[in-house]
This record gives sequence, C-alpha cells and structure tokens, in this order.
Amino acid sequence: MTIKVGDRIPSVTLKYLGKEGMAEVKTDELLAGKTVALFAVPGAFTPTCSAKHLPSFTSNAEALKAKGVDQIVCLSVNDPFVMKAWADKNEVSPDTVFMLPDGNATLTKALGLEMDGSGYGLGTRSQRFALIATDGVVTHLGVEKPGAFEVSSGEAILAAL
Repeated sequence: MTIKVGDRIPSVTLKYLGKEGMAEVKTDELLAGKTVALFAVPGAFTPTCSAKHLPSFTSNAEALKAKGVDQIVCLSVNDPFVMKAWADKNEVSPDTVFMLPDGNATLTKALGLEMDGSGYGLGTRSQRFALIATDGVVTHLGVEKPGAFEVSSGEAILAAL
C-alpha cells in the first residue's frame, strides 16, 4: 500500500554518518513537531538526482524555511557512506538538507514507494518523490511518473506550501 495524504509516516530506524561516526535516527523522532520537506531520489550521484533534484532543494532551502519548513530531508536507498560522500561532493550541510540513507529500503518499502531498478543494475530503489509532513503526517505528496521530474522538485514543494 502506498502512503497518501493524511497518513502518518511509518516509524523506522535508519543509520547515517554523523559528526561522531555511525548514528541512528528514528523517523518519528526526526519528524516530531516539525514541518518537514522530504524528497527521495533513486540514487545518489545519478544524473538527474545530482544535476537537478538535490540542487532544486539546496537553492530553495531559505525560501522553503521562510514558508514554514523546519527541515529538509533527502532520502535515498544508498548506504550512509555514499550519502555522506554525496553531501560532501555537493557541499550540502545537514543544516541545509539532512541526507538520510535508507540502505535496506526500509522506509522506502514502508511508504510503498519502492521501484525495481534491477534492469539498470540498481536493485531496489526509491521512486522519485517529494512530500510535506507536519508532525509526521503527510500533507502533500508528489510522486513522479517514471523518467519525469515535474512534481518533486524544490520549486514544486515551494509552490505546494
């Protein structure tokens, strides 16, 4: 079942690389009491994700925060080391966009937004999407059609606020 507006984002624990090394974050704690713009990419370092999707949120971070977004989160079915390297390569600080690795696709599958990228050698990945959640409840959801980049950009989320 795919998550929809009005649903609560499932509580899962994910690992990421923080200042002190490997750390854990629970989604319900990450989202509690905040308005969060969460966007998901099929893969770090991939062309559209690197050239368009991530930059659309970094360049709009201040505007999103001015419209009430407390935190921007980038989700990808990649391991914590890849997500940290991608953040470093793109000079993205956790204060701008929190890079959230979903190495086992735990959250992606719980949201019902996984895709089979095995034809490209990618295995299970996330569909490209973006959502707004208030206190963990989805208030807006834009899921892209395969190959598209229209409803999940930073600009699209800014317009939805």
